[in-house]
Amino acid sequence: MRLSKNITKTIKTIPADEQATNAKLLIRAGYIHKEMAGAYSYLPLGLRVIENIKQIVREEMDALGASELLMTSLQAKETWEPTKRWDDSVVDIWFKSQLKNGTEIGLAWSHEEPLMLMAQQLVQSYRDLPISVYQFQTKFRNELRSKSGVMRGREFIMKDMYAFSRSQVELDQFYSEAQQAYLKVFDRIGIGDYTFVTFASGGAFTQFSHEFQTVTASGEDTIYLDRSRRLAVNEEVYNDEVLKQLSLKKGQLERVKAAEVGNIFNFGSVKGEQMNVYFTDEAGERQPIFLSSYGIGISRLMGVIAEHFNDEHGLVWPVPIAPAKVYLLAIGDKKTIKTADKLYNVLTGHGVAVIYDDRDIRPGEKFADADLMGIPWRVVVNAKSSTDGYYEIKARTETSLKNVQLKALLDIILT
Repeated sequence: MRLSKNITKTIKTIPADEQATNAKLLIRAGYIHKEMAGAYSYLPLGLRVIENIKQIVREEMDALGASELLMTSLQAKETWEPTKRWDDSVVDIWFKSQLKNGTEIGLAWSHEEPLMLMAQQLVQSYRDLPISVYQFQTKFRNELRSKSGVMRGREFIMKDMYAFSRSQVELDQFYSEAQQAYLKVFDRIGIGDYTFVTFASGGAFTQFSHEFQTVTASGEDTIYLDRSRRLAVNEEVYNDEVLKQLSLKKGQLERVKAAEVGNIFNFGSVKGEQMNVYFTDEAGERQPIFLSSYGIGISRLMGVIAEHFNDEHGLVWPVPIAPAKVYLLAIGDKKTIKTADKLYNVLTGHGVAVIYDDRDIRPGEKFADADLMGIPWRVVVNAKSSTDGYYEIKARTETSLKNVQLKALLDIILT
């Protein structure tokens, strides 16, 4: 990515109504563009972060044996009526509209009901089960307030997975495996040490659920945390009965602010019974399908990470999800620029993602943008590079510089 040929630009001014730190940083650094409250466009750098997060999630969902698909955002009223979740008094975040012929439709906020409707056609026998599917899709939720940047949007990117099982025992087994897969995702993304399984209310989904909450001062939730067990309780269900059920002791819990980055729900056989979705078991008897649901907020994760990893200079991306590993810039004459061009080709030839700042601007602006964008490594090509073969390299979180030759530079970058 050459910045001289890219739409990406850092800016000094942000929308006056923007309150969230994550959005301020992401807008300033050229990752997102605010369309309106709760709706953001993802610019090239922002999309790279989103895709890196998605790929980690995809790999862990595939490892569970799930298959990726993509469903429609447009939803028919009739699909949701059997479970009463079309009713605004049950689910109050629908965006609803009408087709030109007057047919009522909604924009998807989740996909349990459409998947169950699909299962009516695709699942007949116990031999067809268990199965699990997932997708990355834009969801729409008509939130009353949307003041947390990409951490709570009215339009957002989500990974949602749905598992169909033959029994509660089979469901519980997959549920446990998925919970561990989620923890792997957050470990790989770089927030594992700050993210905890949290006992919570199921809201419009079920009576109870498990959330994955990341500790951050800007979080909208309050949780009571036992760090040693990597377990927490959301304040909304915090009571003596729940603590006893989870074998937690009040005196050992830490009250902290956190942001929800994922959740999982156990519907049991309820959806199957409500929507008349059955399969034939080994004895030839009709049994309701057991359903469980698993969500990760992809764009929300991006916002939470931006809130958690930043300093006075800008963003500090964890390496696995950074939009590039190296921010390359040249300071000097045409000979120096040629040397930088060659290094760019060498790095990209080794599969390293590089942002090449080849713009004709002052060095100080380039250094400031490198820090603001939060790229893990900054590599500077200067006159010494052209004459003696030394390059200046600095990690985003360090102040010290190293002057190294190409082999040592590659050893550092490729590690």
